[in-house]
Amino acid sequence: MKISIYSILTALVFAISINAAAQKAEPTITFYSIEDKDSVTMHPGEETTQQAPLDVTLLANITEADGWTYKPEWRIYDASSEDAETPLLTRFEPTTQYTITKSGKYEMQFFVTFINPEGQEFEYEFDPMSVSISTSKLSCPDGFSPNNDGYNDVFHVTYQSIVKMEGRFFNRWGQRLYSFDLSNVDEGWDGKVDGKVIKDGVYFLNLQAVGSDGAKYDIKKAINVLTGYRENE
Repeated sequence: MKISIYSILTALVFAISINAAAQKAEPTITFYSIEDKDSVTMHPGEETTQQAPLDVTLLANITEADGWTYKPEWRIYDASSEDAETPLLTRFEPTTQYTITKSGKYEMQFFVTFINPEGQEFEYEFDPMSVSISTSKLSCPDGFSPNNDGYNDVFHVTYQSIVKMEGRFFNRWGQRLYSFDLSNVDEGWDGKVDGKVIKDGVYFLNLQAVGSDGAKYDIKKAINVLTGYRENE
């Protein structure tokens, strides 16, 4: 039985294709969404809008067969800049991390080259994953009533895409009563000092912050505390 050279070459190409198909990459990016209060996973071609600061983990999720090697490459682009086609950052590892602190649109794209034992290379390029970072906002109420009636019991700051924050409450004598920053701002202040609710009156808030868009906030305002207030009043 004669076997043609064409048949042999076809079989070899088919075998190489099967081996190449065994090499897989399923790139994703994951992060904790400040807005959704939950973990988010994105896949190639997907887009989202989030707040800064955003800590992104880039995962290649590579599956490889014995004897094969690979060369991974992550590229991050600032798609809203004048030089959008030049990578803002390039990393040559399958897993990496990046923190976005400025507003704009960012594209994260994965490239990989698989190399079989014979030295043949198979290159793959995946669609970018796009994250738009919103501009900043910051506001806070003029008072609260920490009386455990379920209404306005805790002082909360409302913010969006704030990358730096420092807030301090003082009494009329200039004594610091409570401090907060980005690490604990979402907890809010329940109006307690040393386990006891402060007295009704006027207190003072100094709040400084920086937004993802470069905006600087310097809020100094009087905060009214009314523990005797009830919703039905």
